[in-house]
Amino acid sequence: MSNSTAQQQVTIWWRFPAKLISYLLHPLFMPIIFMGWLSLRFSYEFSGMDEIDMLKRLVVVFVNTVFFPAFVVFLLWRLGFSDNILLRTQKERIIPYIATMFFYWWVYYLSRNFTDQPLVAKAFFLGSFICISLGLIANSFFKISMHGMGVSGLFTAMLITCFVYEINFGLDLTIALLALGITASARLLLGEHSNAQIYLAVAVGVISQVIGFLYVLS
Repeated sequence: MSNSTAQQQVTIWWRFPAKLISYLLHPLFMPIIFMGWLSLRFSYEFSGMDEIDMLKRLVVVFVNTVFFPAFVVFLLWRLGFSDNILLRTQKERIIPYIATMFFYWWVYYLSRNFTDQPLVAKAFFLGSFICISLGLIANSFFKISMHGMGVSGLFTAMLITCFVYEINFGLDLTIALLALGITASARLLLGEHSNAQIYLAVAVGVISQVIGFLYVLS
C-alpha cells in the first residue's frame, strides 16, 4: 500500500467524527450552551426564577438563536437560493448572516430588559451580535469559519465570566478550550477552511466577546 493511499484511508476514517463534531458544536448552539452553563453554575443570579421559568427562558433563547436562523437556512435551501444547508460558499452565507444578526440583536434587546438575568448574559448576546456582524463583513473577502467564531466566543465568554465572579471553573474552561481545538481541527480536516480562515475566526470570536463584556460591564 502506498503512502498516499494510506493517507487517503486515514482521512476517510476521520471524516465521520469530524462531521459529527461540526454538527454537535455548530455555532448556532453556542448561545444555548452558554445560557445552560450559566443556569447551572450561577443559578443564584437568576433571581426569582424557578425551574419552570428558567426552562422558559432557555426555550426563548433556543427559538431565537437556533430554530429561527436554522429555519431561514432551510427555507433558502428549499427555495433554491442555496445548493445545500451546509452553506459552503460565501454567497450562500450572506442572507443567513443577516438573518442571524437580526435574531441575535433581538435576544440582546430582550435581555436588556430582564432584571432577573445576569449582566454577563447580556454581554454575551451583545458580543455574539458583534461577532456575526464582523463575520458578515469578513465574508465579503473570504470564507471565515463560523465554527471558529462561535466556539472561540463561547470559550472567551466563559473565561471572562469566571474572572467577573472570581470563580475558577478550571474543568469547564478546559473542556471549552478542547472543544475549540477539536472543532478547528475538524474544519481543517474536512477541507472547509484554511489555517488563516480559522485563526482569523478565532480572533474575531475573542475580540467580539471582549468588546461586548467591556461595553455592558463598564
